[in-house]
Amino acid sequence: MGMDINKEEKRIKLTIVCDLNLTDAIADYLVGVLDAAVEVSIEDDMTEHILQAFIVGDADNREEVADLVSGVSKHLRELASIFEVSVPELDVAFFEEEDWSLNWKAHFRPFAIIPGLVIKPTWEQYTPVGNEKVIEMDPGMAFGTGHHATTSLCMTFIRDYLRRNASNGATVLDVGTGTGILAMAAALWGAGNVLGIDNDPVAVDAAGANVRLNKLEHKIDVETTALENVKGAYSLVVANIIHDVLLQMKGDLCRLTRAGGVLVLSGILREKQADNITNHFEAEGFELTGREEQDEWAALCLKKKSAPG
Repeated sequence: MGMDINKEEKRIKLTIVCDLNLTDAIADYLVGVLDAAVEVSIEDDMTEHILQAFIVGDADNREEVADLVSGVSKHLRELASIFEVSVPELDVAFFEEEDWSLNWKAHFRPFAIIPGLVIKPTWEQYTPVGNEKVIEMDPGMAFGTGHHATTSLCMTFIRDYLRRNASNGATVLDVGTGTGILAMAAALWGAGNVLGIDNDPVAVDAAGANVRLNKLEHKIDVETTALENVKGAYSLVVANIIHDVLLQMKGDLCRLTRAGGVLVLSGILREKQADNITNHFEAEGFELTGREEQDEWAALCLKKKSAPG
């Protein structure tokens, strides 16, 4: 989205108290759509998260602030309905500290999203150790994706698949690519060609910028192409979205995974949602080969059978 931070601009501060199940989805929205910097803390009773989002904007423009609050409120209600939890509380305040951008940078240091892959803020220096791979990202983008359980769970399956199959020129489709972090990881681990798609033009712009920053444009294409319009079949298809949308996409996800290929699904809650997704895709000719869980989230690795039966 590209809002520039400077000393003359005021900051709009959103404080959101939400059910633990909503934290990742809300943070993705705040970072990817509103270009916000986000901090997350936990209530003492461990049943809720508090998200503080700092957004560059004109705090004196009542219409702009009202539109922002209206859009965020609508999105929070929609997420609460999807996850069947209480609607989050939303509070708005304003922040004028002149060195805000410098203070925000203090929260970011290089970190390993999974062993062997490090996410590095653009201003930090980092020397890879051994065979470590490094993805460089802007601050909000690094925090808004890399720390999420669903992202690291997908990463593990992608890495393990490409360790076995990268030499065969594996092709990867990243559905709902967001900031492009999964697509870039696949390229760094040896995928021959990667396509990342997202229906949000803002996300596609952000992903494209990150791909160029990491000099991976020779391997990765990022597009707003609708899933139903994607052609061909891929060795590895990854979709880190939510349960209901994955079911809506089931036909195309099956079609785009080649026979013998692998489908990685996440953004789903452990237990009932993970069981339901597994049952639906096994009925379409997939075999569950891996299931990983972290906190309340799950990721599934499913292999498409080469022949029916």
